[in-house]
Amino acid sequence: MNKVFGLVFLIGLACSIPEGEGQEISQGERFRVLGYLFVNDELEEEVNKIDWSSYTDINLAFVQPDSNGDFVESRGYKYLVENAHMNNVRAFISIGGGAPPEYLGDLMQPSHRSHWVQQIVKLVNNYGFDGVDVDLENALINEDYAPFVKELHQALKMSGKLMTAALASWNGDKISDEILGLYDFINIMSYDETGPWNLEIVGQHSPYEMAVNDIHYYHKERAVPKSKLLLGLPFYGYGFGSGVPASLRYKHILETFPNAYLQDSIVSKDGGVLYYNSPGLIGKKTALAKDLELAGVMVWHITADAEGPHSLLKAINDER
Repeated sequence: MNKVFGLVFLIGLACSIPEGEGQEISQGERFRVLGYLFVNDELEEEVNKIDWSSYTDINLAFVQPDSNGDFVESRGYKYLVENAHMNNVRAFISIGGGAPPEYLGDLMQPSHRSHWVQQIVKLVNNYGFDGVDVDLENALINEDYAPFVKELHQALKMSGKLMTAALASWNGDKISDEILGLYDFINIMSYDETGPWNLEIVGQHSPYEMAVNDIHYYHKERAVPKSKLLLGLPFYGYGFGSGVPASLRYKHILETFPNAYLQDSIVSKDGGVLYYNSPGLIGKKTALAKDLELAGVMVWHITADAEGPHSLLKAINDER
């Protein structure tokens, strides 16, 4: 999910913006908190650590096919879905990501598309997932993107399943209004404005102004109803210069710099700077999403959070 965003500038966002046209999915009684959970060999153990009282949706990232478009069975998938549903939480598979298998582009082409779509829906139905999160980025948003999304949407709807997307503002213009309208929810990747890959721009990779701009883009410029938007929140940081790692999860930031929760950046003794979102900034963004009546917020990613009073998830809960 982590790719370079272009520079954005603060745009005023009025709460009175009219809803866009098209079918809406009501956010219901709950302000939604979606968390991405990594697929790994310890999936069941990771599931047991989830704070089910805080999350309303879990996206399993990333569930990838083999080069033929087929999926390997996993006991962990069943375990996740069962635990999620026992706690009134929705569970999705997320496909793609920022570093997907190279052959995904081939599977989206006409000669392989229908088979892959069939296998995706089969996996979702077999394990009881609530839907699919389409996180296709960069070169995969190409001439095959729209036909793939249309076919997947039709197949999922026949099974009564949801389809969401992880999208940024920088790649939104590559996707038509028609395709955006097919998604039940859009998880806005409002982070990675800069990073270690772009040393000419040293600074906060996920500032508050970026959240304002991203919401403005998808709601006002693209007319996506607010009830379909979740604002992405980063549980990690990026370092620039000496004495700081290129990237670090929030829990490891606190382990290394115990007072890091007090601000949004840390200067190392060697002069390098680590930028991240503190509980204060996460809370401020959550309040923004709630005040604007968005569907909720999205967390990238669950296991990067710290435990205790300075948890970023706690900061979200304090504003819900």
